Amino acid sequence: MNGGKKRDSFILQAGILAAAGFISRIIGLLYVSPVTRIIGHVGLGYYQSAYNYYAIVLMISSYSIPSAISKVIAQKLSLREYRNAHRVFICAMYYVLGVGLVASLLLFFGAGHLVPESAAPVLQVLAPTIFVYGVLGVLRGYFQAHKSMVQTSVSQILEQIVNAAVSIGAAYGFIVWFMGTYEKSSEAAEQTRRAVYGAMGSALGTGAGVLAALLFMAAVYALNRPMIQRRIERDHTRHVDSYREISVMILQVVLPFIMSTAVYNLSSSLNNKLYTDIMIKFRHAAEDLVVGDYGLFNGEAMKISNIPIAFSSAMAAAIIPTVSQLVARKELADARDKMAQAVKTIMLISIPSAVGLFVLAKPVTWLLFPDEATIELAAKILMALAVSVIFYALSTLSNSILQGVGRVNTPIVNAAIALLIQTAVMVPLLFFTDLGIYGVVIATILYSGLMCVLNQLSLRKALGYRQEIMNTFIVPFIASAFMGAIAWVIYESLLILTGSIVVSVLPAIAVGAVVYFALVILFKGVTEEELRAMPKGHLLVRAARKCGLLR
Repeated sequence: MNGGKKRDSFILQAGILAAAGFISRIIGLLYVSPVTRIIGHVGLGYYQSAYNYYAIVLMISSYSIPSAISKVIAQKLSLREYRNAHRVFICAMYYVLGVGLVASLLLFFGAGHLVPESAAPVLQVLAPTIFVYGVLGVLRGYFQAHKSMVQTSVSQILEQIVNAAVSIGAAYGFIVWFMGTYEKSSEAAEQTRRAVYGAMGSALGTGAGVLAALLFMAAVYALNRPMIQRRIERDHTRHVDSYREISVMILQVVLPFIMSTAVYNLSSSLNNKLYTDIMIKFRHAAEDLVVGDYGLFNGEAMKISNIPIAFSSAMAAAIIPTVSQLVARKELADARDKMAQAVKTIMLISIPSAVGLFVLAKPVTWLLFPDEATIELAAKILMALAVSVIFYALSTLSNSILQGVGRVNTPIVNAAIALLIQTAVMVPLLFFTDLGIYGVVIATILYSGLMCVLNQLSLRKALGYRQEIMNTFIVPFIASAFMGAIAWVIYESLLILTGSIVVSVLPAIAVGAVVYFALVILFKGVTEEELRAMPKGHLLVRAARKCGLLR
């Protein structure tokens, strides 16, 4: 590939995937509010409790499949071994069908041993989704290996739209169907049953969304199959890998990916388990309050803080095939350049996002979850979690880079170390202080920070990789500090004048974004070439020139 535009195409693909991730997460946030009004914070807590275990089993069985498969297939494609690449795809499909079926059955029949009895039916509704997701993951990984993120992007948006529609409809429908009425009862037992049935309906939406995305990806593959077959027929590679060789190769790559992803994300499930058990069984707190607070933490604050991390996740997915191909061709210097470019790009987005969430935590939370009874707690949790946006963005990307360069076991070790340390800190906080849910918040920040540091040290050791500091971190932080101050002043001023949070926060966000964009360019934090490499970069450059920011 020639030319700067081609060389930086992974940034463009990451941008496409990030846009889809951003839209998907916004949809996910928007439907949480009506779902919460239907099932209540207790129902949301039951859903989150079940979802955490569903997520960890999904990670062990299928979640890492897109990244792992894209890495293996990308290596074959870099050598123009199209027949072997397609054989990898076939073997991966058989793998997820077997593993997904076993995982779904184990989760369905073992639900009562993993979550509280009330949440077990919710987990059982989620269980079949694991089988469907595995097949979807292979199809996404296949197209990602070809450095084409459009298919995955569209499927993600479709998944969330169907998820939102079915979650809202089924949550309401399940309550009416099983309770016989939508009216709330004054009895505690009836309130719990109502919350459980509503959570079951919401869980059904998760499966419906994944199924819709699978049908779309299957249709895309069917349309591309004739072209795929023609390319295979023209492949004259001398050595055709046997299915046995490919199966071993897949296991050697997939298992470390799975372990890394599982351990990396285990903190959420572990924190939920420890928090609920300690607070209910040992601190004798009321179950509905404990579950409700965790619903605010994981179902609202964490969801909001995860929005800007969507770009880091997209960059991680886009960079794996690129780095894998460069390492396969022994082009390590180019690989380091891509890493530096990727880190700088996500910091240009993550740092201002973290500052913005800290400064405007309350109005942003109100905008998405307008509940006077919980707004203060949810906003304070979001303020505390803001710094984790930067840590999670960096650690998500560095995890994928380490996997892409063949250091697949390193993220596992780093995640395990971080998990042990954060648990050792959180447990005493829950037992011996009155921090409650803030103990989980502190543990989350600590875990993300440790992962960030440990992964960066591992990259330096593995590849001699050192990140440029000034334009990657310092300039975006200074520009973000100015941005945050101006956004806060605008919000508070408009709030005094209008009394409306919505009317006040939207202009504050818009002006803050413009100020940040201008300052980053004025402080020489980003060059014209780097702007052009971003999605719609030519429009950014044109806007900067019209404003006199670039000459």
